[in-house]
Amino acid sequence: MKAVTGVFGSQPYAQRALVQLRALGLSEDRLTLLTPGGIDTHEGTIPTVSAEQPGMGKAIGALVGAATGLSGGPLLVAALIPGVGAVTVIGLLGGAVVAAASAGVGAAVGGNLENAQTEGLPEDEIFVYEDALSKGRSVVIALANDSVEASLFRELLKAEGAESIDAAREHWWIGLRSAEQEHYSQHGKNFGNDEEFYRRGFEFALDARTRRKEYDQVLPEMKVKIEELERQYPGIEVAEPFRRGFERGRNHHQQLWSESKAA
Repeated sequence: MKAVTGVFGSQPYAQRALVQLRALGLSEDRLTLLTPGGIDTHEGTIPTVSAEQPGMGKAIGALVGAATGLSGGPLLVAALIPGVGAVTVIGLLGGAVVAAASAGVGAAVGGNLENAQTEGLPEDEIFVYEDALSKGRSVVIALANDSVEASLFRELLKAEGAESIDAAREHWWIGLRSAEQEHYSQHGKNFGNDEEFYRRGFEFALDARTRRKEYDQVLPEMKVKIEELERQYPGIEVAEPFRRGFERGRNHHQQLWSESKAA
């Protein structure tokens, strides 16, 4: 499965896109909507969980039966994501996204959220979803079986007014770039030359597979990432800017968590 994502500035547009995807015959387990705050629904009381607590995968997994039992429909959960706030989730993959947003993929695939329910989980995109949601935007995810279907979904989401995940990722970085450039330059480094590697390290720190892990736990995967870059850019120093970016990314994530707990 391949996750195809659209980011919407308006919740109604996101909901309309979901309707259009359903009209293509997509089953509910292949569709997800993440939207900030509440959502207009006639499904009944929405179960609420907090993504700040350990074991979120099991917590959301335990809600699947109750939530789907409201009307025989998809998973419908209200959650609190640190650094983001209250969100409403429609769809099983959305439950896994919320779990990974707090505790990483290890928790997301725990309990009843195993196998097919987390197939296609976009671990390296979750921080982009968080940024969009924190800015009041909504996220629609459709799971495609192949490249042909993925292309069809992208075109549909675009036609409904969605911004692509790549464009949303660029906007996320633009919002951080000036501060990161200033910080990096204070150490006598050339941000213009090192930005790509610094940014990759920053994003690596926010990946759902590596966030909130101890430094020594991510070193093996970090080494692989750096070696890949060194092969891609022979003769260029990539390790130091990557590591500096990683440290800043870890600090950024921790600050978001601390601020949300203090609020």
